[in-house]
Amino acid sequence: MRNKRLLLLFLILLSRGVTPAQVNPENRRLVVNGKAGDATVVELNSRTYIDLETLVRIANGSLGYQGRQITLVLPGSEANSQASSPGPEEPAGHDGLTRHFMIAGIETIAQMREWVSTMANAIQHGYGVSETWAADYRGKAADSLRQASASASTDADRNALQLLTNEFHNVGTWSDELVEAQKNMDTAKYSMSSGALRNEPLSQQIINCGHFLATMLGGAEFRDDPSCH
Repeated sequence: MRNKRLLLLFLILLSRGVTPAQVNPENRRLVVNGKAGDATVVELNSRTYIDLETLVRIANGSLGYQGRQITLVLPGSEANSQASSPGPEEPAGHDGLTRHFMIAGIETIAQMREWVSTMANAIQHGYGVSETWAADYRGKAADSLRQASASASTDADRNALQLLTNEFHNVGTWSDELVEAQKNMDTAKYSMSSGALRNEPLSQQIINCGHFLATMLGGAEFRDDPSCH
């Protein structure tokens, strides 16, 4: 019952389009079925929300998107125990992504989202951003990307890994530009307008690619998109 209530809250948050950058995220330790991990928590209207993909990463589950339907499978759930073919470690076909790579890829996206949202929130609210501070988030995302690389075992996995890598490099470029703007005291324009940073071309590319990658990984099938190049 508790899992159902949490899932409902996550879906409400997604439907409202609320992002951590809008509501001051806070890092906490989340434990799901005995498995622990770091999660960015958002407080909104006296309720607590976390990113759905973060829940999947910590629980070692899987997430799928099909039209307006979101399918969440956690280890030990009824849907997982009834699955019979293909096996959880097998590719889903010629264009399919392996389960290990999907999980590692979702974690990589989650780390990049935390990197982006936390830096954007800091810049927009006039908080100090340093190279050391940004490097910590870069390091976490890089570690996740290396895990995804180690998990890639099929052509589909490797093709998807290239898109993940492109997104990582774009986020890195964007992060460097913000650090440089902070050094030059050129970040006031971002605090004057809530959409100034989000509407920049590189920001839009990162957002669009991130959404595409989450959908692709959730669907377990490799696809390509111009936003990730």
